[in-house]
Amino acid sequence: MPLQDFLFYFKLGWSHIVSLGALDHQLFILALVVVYSPKNIKQLLILVTAFTIGHSLTLLLSTLDIIRFSGKWIEFLIPCTIVVTAISNLFKRGYSLKSMSTNYYLALFFGLIHGMGFANSVRMMLARDQYIGWGLFGFNLGLEVGQLVFVVVILVITGLAFSIFRVKRRDWVMFISAAVFALALQMAIERVPF
Repeated sequence: MPLQDFLFYFKLGWSHIVSLGALDHQLFILALVVVYSPKNIKQLLILVTAFTIGHSLTLLLSTLDIIRFSGKWIEFLIPCTIVVTAISNLFKRGYSLKSMSTNYYLALFFGLIHGMGFANSVRMMLARDQYIGWGLFGFNLGLEVGQLVFVVVILVITGLAFSIFRVKRRDWVMFISAAVFALALQMAIERVPF
C-alpha cells in the first residue's frame, strides 16, 4: 500500500475523533475518562485501546459485509451508549480502580456500536481497496492517536481543575457526567428512528 493511501486512512481515523462533527464520540470518551485522575495513565491506555478494539472489530466485520445494521438505529444507539456511561458515572460510589473496572467492558462493548456508526461510509472505500488490512490499520491507528490526544487534553484540564481550582474529584465527575448526560440525551431524542 502506498504511503499516501495509508495516510489517507490515518487522517480519516484521526478526524473521526478530533473533528467538530465527532461530538458524539468525544462525549463518549469524556464520559469514560472523567472518572479517572491524571495518575491513572496505564488504566486509561487500556480503556482507550478497549474502545478501539470494539470499534475496529465492527468496522472490519462491516467492511467484509459479515454484519450490517440500519444507520438510523446506530445513530440512535450511539448517544444511548453515552447516556448509559454518564449515568454509570453519576451512581459510582467511589473511584477505586476495582470499582471502575466495568468501564473497560463499557468501552469494549459500546466501541462495537460506535464502530458501526462509521462503517457504512468506510465500507465502500475499503471494499474497493485491495489493501483492506492496511486501510483498516491506518484508520484504526489514526483513531487511536486521536483518542489519546483527546484523553491527554481531558487529563490536563482535569489536573488543572484539581490542582489550581481545588475542585473535588466527586464534584468534577458529577458536573461533567451530568453535562454529558444532558447533551447525549438530547442527541438520542433527536435521533429516535421511529
